[in-house]
Amino acid sequence: MTTVLVTGAGGFIGGHLVSSLLEQGFNVRAVDVKPFDMWYQVNVNALNESRDLSILEECKSSVVGVDFIYNLAADMGGMGFIESHKADCMLTVLINTHMLMAAREANIERYFFSSSACVYSAVKQEVTDLQPLRESDAYPALPEDGYGWEKLFSERMCRHFLEDFGLETRVARFHNVYGPFGTYDGGREKAPAAICRKIAIAKISGIKEIEIWGDGNQTRSFMYIDDCITGTQKIMNGENRDPVNLGSEEMVSINQLVSITEEIAGVKVNRKYNLTAPQGVRGRTSDNTMMRDIYNWEPKTSLITGMTKTYQWIYDEIVSGRPII
Repeated sequence: MTTVLVTGAGGFIGGHLVSSLLEQGFNVRAVDVKPFDMWYQVNVNALNESRDLSILEECKSSVVGVDFIYNLAADMGGMGFIESHKADCMLTVLINTHMLMAAREANIERYFFSSSACVYSAVKQEVTDLQPLRESDAYPALPEDGYGWEKLFSERMCRHFLEDFGLETRVARFHNVYGPFGTYDGGREKAPAAICRKIAIAKISGIKEIEIWGDGNQTRSFMYIDDCITGTQKIMNGENRDPVNLGSEEMVSINQLVSITEEIAGVKVNRKYNLTAPQGVRGRTSDNTMMRDIYNWEPKTSLITGMTKTYQWIYDEIVSGRPII
C-alpha cells in the first residue's frame, strides 16, 4: 500500500488532505510542528507525529518508508500576520529546502509543494478590476515581501531538484483557501473566516457593527477547501511539471463578501472601515486557463455555497464556546 507523507498536517489544508487520502485507502504519515492539541484535525487512522521540519534530521526521519510527499508546512496566516512576520515567513524556506534534500536522498517518487498567489508581481495587482493572474505573471519577480519571496524561491528549488536530480516535483499556487476546520480568530485567519466570525458575533451579541480592513473595495477570489483538496491531488498525479494556479475565478470585493455573509446570516451590519489596517494588493484573482487545458477541471464550488458552510461551522464554534486553536 502506498504511503504518503503530509507535512503541515495539523494545519487547515493539511488536515483536510489527510482525511481525503485516508478515505482513498492510503497509508498516511501526518507531521506538524505543533503539539497534537493544537492541530485543527487529528485523524486517528494516520500515523501522527510532531516534528520540527526546519531541521534536516527530522525531515530524514519523516520520509523513511514514504512514497509520496505533500509539503504544506509553512509559517503563515492572513494579511495581518504576513505583513508583521516577514522574517518568520522567510524561515519556512528551511522546511522546503530540507524536505527536498531528504526526498532526494530517499528516492521519493513524487513531491508536491504548496506555493501561493503571493508569488505574483505586485505591479500586476495595483487595481481592483485587474486581469486574472496567469502563471507567467510571476516574472519579472516582485512578490509579496517575506512570504511571497519564500514561496517563489522554494518553487525554484523544486524546479532545480527536478532538473538536476530527477526528483519529480509538482507545484500549485493556492489562491485564498477557506472553509470549516480552520482558524477564524487570533491573527492568522483570512478574510472569509474573519468576516464570518465578525458577523456571527454581531448576530449573537446584537451589536451590529463590524470593522473592515481597508475601504472594502479591494478584490479577491476565494477557493473552497474541497476544491483545493481535489485540485491538489490532480496536480500531484498529473504530468505537468510547471507551477499552476489553483484558485477560483469568481472575483468579489471585500464589501461584496460581507454582503454575501450578511445574507447567509440573516443580519445587516454597519461597516466601520479601518484604512490603516493591512490590506495587501488592490486586486487578485486566478486565471484558470492552464488548469482547464491540462487537467480538464477547475474549482466548482460557488462562493455562496462555500461561505454558507463556513459561516455555519464558525457560528456553531462560537456558540459552543470551544477554545480557538
